[in-house]
Amino acid sequence: MEPSALRIVTYNVRYFGHMLRGLASTIGPKRRVAAALSTLDPLPDVVCLQEVETSSLRSNIVHRPTRPGETQLEAFMTRVEETFALQGREMPYEAFYFRAHHYKVGELSLYTTGLAMLVNTRTLQVDRHNVQAPEHITHHHVQGLKERKQSRICAHMRVIRRADQRAFHIFNTHLSLPTPFAREFWATRDKMGCGVNQLHEAMKLTGFIGLHAKEEPFVVCGDFNSPPSSPVFRYLTGDAHLTCAQAAVGQINPTLSRAFPTAGFMHMRMHLDHLFSGGGVSWLDTEETRPFGDLTSRFHGLSDHVPLIARFRLDAPAPTLVI
Repeated sequence: MEPSALRIVTYNVRYFGHMLRGLASTIGPKRRVAAALSTLDPLPDVVCLQEVETSSLRSNIVHRPTRPGETQLEAFMTRVEETFALQGREMPYEAFYFRAHHYKVGELSLYTTGLAMLVNTRTLQVDRHNVQAPEHITHHHVQGLKERKQSRICAHMRVIRRADQRAFHIFNTHLSLPTPFAREFWATRDKMGCGVNQLHEAMKLTGFIGLHAKEEPFVVCGDFNSPPSSPVFRYLTGDAHLTCAQAAVGQINPTLSRAFPTAGFMHMRMHLDHLFSGGGVSWLDTEETRPFGDLTSRFHGLSDHVPLIARFRLDAPAPTLVI
């Protein structure tokens, strides 16, 4: 195994409420997700999560907080710490939460949305992040519904590999579903990844990436609600010149939209989650990434998505031209 390789996981955990079909968070999925992540070998250097609550009626109605003000991410990290302790190992992760939206009725918080990143502090040092002000990328097709639409954000972090002080960027996001208020929505049979709002969000996303990554290596991950071969996917891998990890290692054919599902709803199977890169990242493998529904996956049944797990290396920096 390449000693300089880095490992990343991206996973839509559905508020840790899959047992109750997303209606409420329970302690069981937190424990099982923590256990599954802890048994990955090697441990991931970065774990990016989507659909993580802050604190709300939905996140607390079944699993009561152990202390006032405890967030869902804090509750999950308690399970992670317990898991490592039972294995006789020190827990290496520092957790960061990026809040996106807050739905309230009066003073009652119904549910909140957000992203999270777990950083392995043994291998990486956090240089900077946008926890306090995640980048808003939501495209509001109908301005009258602007306050009711779920906000979409991009979480960003610049990290430095301790072994050689190489810096790279991680971007974590969750794009909107296609808007039904556009004519294009009703004109196409396959709607995911075809929404005009999704394409606008993808453009905002790549603009934000370019602004912060500049010439440094970067990885972009998350739930894009867009399958391979969709307009959003083609924009990201075409116009925006991003490299798809699964395509790079031969795990998928990027022209096929349904061959490798990463999410499921009832009998539907969809490929919605992706890992992309640019600026000098080479993908090595996607070992332990399994399609949705694969009974051999250690993550089977824990969410309506499966994680993407991949290793990559940072290419050697270009030599400095001396004149």
